[in-house]
Amino acid sequence: MTTCTVSLDGQHLTIEQVAGIARSGWRVAISAETKARMQASADAVTEIVRRGGRIYGVTTGFGALQERSVAIESAPDLQRDLVRSHAAGVGPALPEDVVRAMLTVRINSLARGVSGIRPRVVELLAEMVNRGLSPVVPAQGSLGASGDLAQLAHVALSLIGEGTARVHGAAYPAPEAFRRVGLAPMPAFAPKEALALLNGTAAMAGGLALAVADARRLLDLADLAGALSFTALGGLAEAFDPIVQELRPFHGQRTSARRLRQLLLGSTSRAEEVAPASISQWSDRTQDAYSLRCMPQVHGASREALAFVEKTVATELNAVTDNPLVVARDGGHQLLCQGNFHGQPLALAADFLAIALAEIASISERRTAQLVSGKAGLPPFLAVGETSSGYMIAQYTAAALVSENKVLCHPASVDSIPSSGDQEDHVSMGWTAVRKLRPIVENVGRTLAIELCTAAQALDIRETQSWWHLRLGPSLLAARRVIREVTPSTLRDAPLHPLFEAVTELIWSGKLAEVGDSCLTRHLPESELAS
Repeated sequence: MTTCTVSLDGQHLTIEQVAGIARSGWRVAISAETKARMQASADAVTEIVRRGGRIYGVTTGFGALQERSVAIESAPDLQRDLVRSHAAGVGPALPEDVVRAMLTVRINSLARGVSGIRPRVVELLAEMVNRGLSPVVPAQGSLGASGDLAQLAHVALSLIGEGTARVHGAAYPAPEAFRRVGLAPMPAFAPKEALALLNGTAAMAGGLALAVADARRLLDLADLAGALSFTALGGLAEAFDPIVQELRPFHGQRTSARRLRQLLLGSTSRAEEVAPASISQWSDRTQDAYSLRCMPQVHGASREALAFVEKTVATELNAVTDNPLVVARDGGHQLLCQGNFHGQPLALAADFLAIALAEIASISERRTAQLVSGKAGLPPFLAVGETSSGYMIAQYTAAALVSENKVLCHPASVDSIPSSGDQEDHVSMGWTAVRKLRPIVENVGRTLAIELCTAAQALDIRETQSWWHLRLGPSLLAARRVIREVTPSTLRDAPLHPLFEAVTELIWSGKLAEVGDSCLTRHLPESELAS
């Protein structure tokens, strides 16, 4: 595993970098120039306070308590109490990769230098990431309105040595966690610093960035799983012809069709003339079921949706989303109260991605159903022998996952519950949208794993049928080989759970995607690439 260092400056963070930092141990760094910007912003807050200016969250209360004045001498207590009162999350702890993604996005936003926070606070966050210290953050409690207040409050709580934190997976009281990695908590926050940490969309943006990284892999794997099923069923490839795609030129559709043609290159699957009479009617068909024929259209539509979500996330990763902002203007600095923390863009994007991914599982389950339907000369449920049930229940499990996704796809972004005495009277529910996206991602992965296992079993059976001509091209041959490395071939009934879990792990390891991509590149003619 290659370890990279990502310089966070508030303007150039990518989805790939968030995933690398969150999941692969990449390090973060902050340049001297970025620190200087942050220091200038913090100095501006100090100067405005010195002149006696009224500053929201510095010399006033918060939310509906904004009319309450607070003496500047009480600023440290105000910031500390803000963190303590807002650390009100409940429920299970967030996975560490989500917390690390959240920390990364927050650091990057603060690095822009318009939040009035000292570099030393942001440097401490960066060192927490680099040394494997992750605050324990409850999953529930955000309305996606003033950002992810509860979740970010639990992060800020650990910074002052309170709450709980993990060090490489093990949980400790925050002071002990800091000691174990050679760090010390902040003694106190300066004016506005706690507010700068709490206001913002870091949890939404970080969680959605990870979902986008996962979705990219799942969409590519859907093409591969579909190609294996298509081959096992002896599908008619004319539906993927380039001219068909040019007549409806959606980029996503063209991409999926091109990938399917690439994956099927060199593969042959058809009944010979000596095939049993029982499949003659099937052999004379002129078109396939939609789950095979319409893969470019369905997979492609989800690719189009993903492209929209990627654009939204890429923008948000380099946005400043706290309040108020300290902006340079007319030779000085001005504090602007505004609403960049509102999560509506992310809420809509997360709901859209949930729907797009759910459709990938939906069409995958239909292909699994086709494989076990007894069509094309394959035995019903791929059951071989009088006592065998084969893969009958594989389709049940896939159907259960697809049905669960339908419930999870209910949009969160259309909901709103006013809060803070109607000061925050419209909220995005973006964190709910992002949080329920993760189980959808997991369900899609497992549904594709079931299809991959079922297709591999069907191909094994095809090789025993003397009247069926099967030849796998390099891409599908390599993919089946990788699947069979973790799921030994057998035509006798065996527990399916270990097979499905092994292939699911294979999906998330990236090995299947790597094999597919390398074969696509190696064996694709230039004429196909151009299409």
